[in-house]
Amino acid sequence: MPDRAVWLNGRLVRGHDAALSVFDRGARDGGAILETLRVYAGRPFAWQRHMERMVLSAAELGFPVPPSPARLRAAVDEVLAAEGLGDAVVRITVTRGIPGGRPVRTSAWVEAEPLGGRLWVGTRTRHPADGGPAGARAILSLTPFAPGLLGRHKTTSRLAYDLAREEARAAGADEALLVSPAGEVLEGAASNLFVVGGGEVVTPPLTADVLPGVTRAIAIGLCAELGIPLREAAVPLEMLRRAEAAFVTNSVQEVLPLASVAGRATPGRTIALRLLAAYRERVAAD
Repeated sequence: MPDRAVWLNGRLVRGHDAALSVFDRGARDGGAILETLRVYAGRPFAWQRHMERMVLSAAELGFPVPPSPARLRAAVDEVLAAEGLGDAVVRITVTRGIPGGRPVRTSAWVEAEPLGGRLWVGTRTRHPADGGPAGARAILSLTPFAPGLLGRHKTTSRLAYDLAREEARAAGADEALLVSPAGEVLEGAASNLFVVGGGEVVTPPLTADVLPGVTRAIAIGLCAELGIPLREAAVPLEMLRRAEAAFVTNSVQEVLPLASVAGRATPGRTIALRLLAAYRERVAAD
């Protein structure tokens, strides 16, 4: 049991005290939503965007009202201070609570980990030519994937994603890309996907039920600011195989080039590194 501070339902606890009732629907049925944020020098980046996504998911999925964003923000500060963390990864989880009471109340907790333990090998390794991240190795998951409507929400019902990540680990890769039964590449198990070819960037649309990633949205906005052509469209396997370059985004890894996909090198890095530089400027200005 990790002996680290966790904010749970209004108080800081540690170790075995960080416990959830087996009758809570988050523990019993996977009925919970979460947000994962990267913290830079004690400040969680894109806080408002993450909270908007969580509140929207809670409303659309019929959750009881979660703690206010202001209360959760204070909880983040409490946990970071208790753990002495500046650069970190924070996870906020809100459950559907224990049924039967009126009103039903959510359970909520906030936890934090040092950043270094959450960075992929391809993120923390430097590229010898330009000093940027070396880039991730990705595989194609062998299990056809159909996210359905829940794919639009970051829930704790993530077994399919976790199994894909296990495939990646077994292959010595950073990420597994999820492919639909129709042969369209949707997203990574923990990231959104972008491919580069023919002078433009293509990313699967939200209508494919991919996660509306916060970093995905920022990257799309940065493409517009930098004059990089981008469109949201299906990404067939053949498009990925012909791509000049590809990259993934998430809040922890930021904008990360893919060094290879399914054993095929994807050495193009220019667009991903331009977006990464602009993303870090945004972080610094936040």
